[in-house]
Amino acid sequence: MSLGTNVKHLTCASSPGAAIRRFCHHLNHRSSSAAAVQQDPYSQLKEDPVQVLSDLWVKAFAQPQKPFLKLTGFLSKLDLWVLAYQRACAHATGSFLSKNALPSHTLSNLISLKDAVVHNQFRWNSKLQQYVRSPNDKPIPKLLSKSKIYSMLKSETPPFQDLVVQEVLLMIVEPVFEPRFSSKSHAFRPGRNPHTVIRTIRSNFAGYLWFIRGDISEIFENADEKVVLGCVEKAIKDKKVLDLIKSGLKGPREFCMSAADKGEKLNARKRKRGQTKKRILRDDEPKPDPYWLRTFFGFAPEEASKVPSYGYCGILSPLLMNVCLNELDHLMENKIVEFFRPCESDSIWKYKIDDGCHNPSWPEFVPSSGKEKTRKMDYLRFAGHFIIGVRGPREEAVGIRKEIIEFCEKRFGIRLDNSKVEIEHISRGIQFLDHFICRRVIHPTLRYTSSGGKIVSEKGVGTLLSVTASVQTCIRQFRRMAFLKGDRDPEPLPCTPMLYSGQAHTNSQMNKLLETMADWYRYADNRKKIVGFCAYVVRSSLAKLYAARYRLKSRAKVYSIASRNLSRPLRESSNNRAPEYSDLLRMGLVDAIEGVQFSHMSLIPSCDYTPFPRNWVPRHEELLREYISLQDPKFFCGLIKAVNRQDLCLPQDDVSKIVWDYKILGFWSGRFNGHKVTENA
Repeated sequence: MSLGTNVKHLTCASSPGAAIRRFCHHLNHRSSSAAAVQQDPYSQLKEDPVQVLSDLWVKAFAQPQKPFLKLTGFLSKLDLWVLAYQRACAHATGSFLSKNALPSHTLSNLISLKDAVVHNQFRWNSKLQQYVRSPNDKPIPKLLSKSKIYSMLKSETPPFQDLVVQEVLLMIVEPVFEPRFSSKSHAFRPGRNPHTVIRTIRSNFAGYLWFIRGDISEIFENADEKVVLGCVEKAIKDKKVLDLIKSGLKGPREFCMSAADKGEKLNARKRKRGQTKKRILRDDEPKPDPYWLRTFFGFAPEEASKVPSYGYCGILSPLLMNVCLNELDHLMENKIVEFFRPCESDSIWKYKIDDGCHNPSWPEFVPSSGKEKTRKMDYLRFAGHFIIGVRGPREEAVGIRKEIIEFCEKRFGIRLDNSKVEIEHISRGIQFLDHFICRRVIHPTLRYTSSGGKIVSEKGVGTLLSVTASVQTCIRQFRRMAFLKGDRDPEPLPCTPMLYSGQAHTNSQMNKLLETMADWYRYADNRKKIVGFCAYVVRSSLAKLYAARYRLKSRAKVYSIASRNLSRPLRESSNNRAPEYSDLLRMGLVDAIEGVQFSHMSLIPSCDYTPFPRNWVPRHEELLREYISLQDPKFFCGLIKAVNRQDLCLPQDDVSKIVWDYKILGFWSGRFNGHKVTENA
């Protein structure tokens, strides 16, 4: 039924006004009827939602390959719906509501939404039947015009209740798939981020000659619903959860743009319709992101700038994308094992002992002779982009690329060409997450003792894997954010968005931007160079801004008054009768001005070369597996036997012995055997 037909049915009843009044009455007073049914909604809050989810995580990691047959019980827990409502409100309003602050009618509405989901009465993107509304939503008036109904039905903003249902599904489904995911995937997962990708590349990709860099982000738009649902069904067998995800996948496909693309589209729309008056935000309305954060979002690399959006699934879409691409991850893991398979006559192999992690350590290759002595391979994926390192001939890389293209076309229905899956040599450099992976030639000094006992020093030649940040990419991003103009000799531009802000506030905003960028380039070899360049651009942009604001003619004049880090107060040259800044600061009438950071190279931190474990896993996964192993009686009994075998004593045994002595003897017998106690201690 079309949109016009829906409105026609609303208005062509016995009386148009009566139909609209009934529609408004349904939206406004539906919650009161639900409250009448549920007299005391607080009585249904019986469990701790964090403990419920923790038990689900432990169960999923204890049996990672076992499918979950029943998850409807989690959908029936009101405590999870309250937690989902709190998280949705935090996204919508910017503040996390306390459970005790929720009114009874909100709990009644959540109960109605929960029952609708459990009894298959919930419909995604339903504008006419809203069980739960955002705290910021205005109450619907008793009379609605025809144009108002049209605007409600045609609004692109999803209903607030959809966000609550997405939060509940994410809390239930994410623990099921996390233990099944490959350790080679680092996007949209807890405990993993682009920094873990960069550190893994630095730790594991040394010595590779050929790199395959692939872009399969087409799956963000063209993923088949049957393929996505088929991947989900391998781990979840609950029909209600599957039907809920299936109905969410049937919505219109949207592709989330990056923050920079959204900003450009919004600016073009403003230029088209003319400048509009700025709106004053209400007290309960969420404040927009600060300028420094929006600027940093504009520096997001290509691999991290886009987020998938499948129908009405919303925040569940990145998880579903990882579920689909997990098959590709496991395919490449099997390929790594095949690549490590030894040739009986040419190679000698040794294997490490399993270190207790989810994935055992990969075998180490000990070359002896033959063509197979340098064969090695590794794989990493971040969202819709992956990188593969191959040590061997180029034909091996070509064969791997062919297998990936065939697999993606057969499994996902995505046709990739060679431009999407490129093969590059290490000597040319490979860009991934705005970092360049290249080979650096070093000349170490080798000292050894000759046959005559004389110490000889010679210059050697070697290569190291280098991960550096690209200055040219940084220039392009600054130019896109209107901080620079020009390519070969870029010229800083004044930071006009901060024109009406004070000097203290402007410097504070730019310092947060520089601190965030210094942390982003934390693991780049040229961290000092790239952060120094960013600081120069920001400082020059602010100097031009201050020169225009305070009528000081040039940047040199600004630096001479405010110093190199712009920490001294500035004022207009025509207003010399203003009170001194120190007096205003002492009276509390102005804020203290902090200087722009990283004004000297010595103030910029160096690259972080902290060693990264080869089989690294996030801390929460280590704790989960350690907790599961301690719950195993066999493991615990073996631990007790190992303690007794080494003549060690547990603290619990000492305490129980002391209590027993005082109860039976009236004193502690260990004080007469101090030598033995000292030895045990």
